[in-house]
Amino acid sequence: MGICLSTRIKAESATQIGGNSKYVSTNGNHTGNSSGDGDFVLVSEPPTPQCEGEMLQSSNLKNFELSDLMMATRNFRPDSVLGEGRFGSVFKGWIDKDSFTAAKPGTGMVIAVRKLHQESFQGHREYLAEVNYLGKFSHPHLVKLIGYCLEDEDRVLVYEFMPRGSLENHLFMRGSYFQPLSWNLRLKVALGAAKGLAYLHGAETKVIYRDFKTSNILLDSNYNAKLSDFGLAKVGQSGDKSCVFTRVMGTYGYAAPEFLATGHLTAKSVVYSFGVVLLEMLSGRRAIDKNRPYKQQKLVEWAKPHLANNRKLFSVLDNRLEGQYAMDVAHRVANLALQCISTEPKLRPTMKEIVKELEQLQDIKNVENTCSRTSNGPRQCRQSAKDAGNKDANDAYPRPSASPLHSK
Repeated sequence: MGICLSTRIKAESATQIGGNSKYVSTNGNHTGNSSGDGDFVLVSEPPTPQCEGEMLQSSNLKNFELSDLMMATRNFRPDSVLGEGRFGSVFKGWIDKDSFTAAKPGTGMVIAVRKLHQESFQGHREYLAEVNYLGKFSHPHLVKLIGYCLEDEDRVLVYEFMPRGSLENHLFMRGSYFQPLSWNLRLKVALGAAKGLAYLHGAETKVIYRDFKTSNILLDSNYNAKLSDFGLAKVGQSGDKSCVFTRVMGTYGYAAPEFLATGHLTAKSVVYSFGVVLLEMLSGRRAIDKNRPYKQQKLVEWAKPHLANNRKLFSVLDNRLEGQYAMDVAHRVANLALQCISTEPKLRPTMKEIVKELEQLQDIKNVENTCSRTSNGPRQCRQSAKDAGNKDANDAYPRPSASPLHSK
């Protein structure tokens, strides 16, 4: 029997985020920010199936047997763990690409299997949200949900495997595998993520992706960005209305200040989060980094005064990029990030406008990457390691610490 979820109107109060912890919550959930202004509009849960049986049956997903997934992941062995999420672990597995039955390790199709903790009620809600959203949507920049398993107390989700892992790893981890992402790849990832968000904000979907951050942007073998983890996503409202959430959830450092203060959530809240991620990609710095000097610990506060100043912008740009960019393009990216993190939501661009701007910058980049000829012959274009995006895609790399659907 499925467990029906209540559709009662939410009326809880926003939680406070402390300064000494990345995640702060009174109920074990991630806490975060969001934005918006104007009158509050209290809304109920999304008008989607609220019974777990009804919701699962309405999807076009594969209903896996737990025994098959145990075989596919070698009984959820610890050495198959790809990462740790909020409410469970993610394991690497193999299935036959046609029958979806378990396959021997190293054969068939690679999958990422997320097994949720049995005791987490919030995890169960996120489980249903993942099925509700990813089970219905199909887009090149959203991680594909292949299927699910629900047997007794076991709840499992099966996703496509993302060989390159998360953007977070490539920006912030150090090691022989994680070479610094080139300028060109950063623009490519930013555009892909923006397209995914623009799709979610579209007229037909109207989904507000509440936990946009680098660890939830996964990369395939060609560095195509795909959004993952829809457990905190919500259906948006039409017009100027917005959702109001009294349980403010997300990740500290990424969300717009108004959401933290009011719980008022709009699509422009996500635009702010995108601006923070874009700033991380520009600078190579984390949104919150307690290891830096006090005035540099909050990336937005530190970098914001520098973004509009051509001379000061150099101090923000990641020095590992080694001059791979043209300054006029860097200025435009910095200006876009500055617009996104505006304290006034109405001044932030839409995701559709962001996509258009990044596409124009991609066109400029492509022209600049065309090697100019001199009297001495063609000049080589400068690229960083793995810039082509199709080399050593199946190489193993160190296991990340905490993020869903990471690859080894």
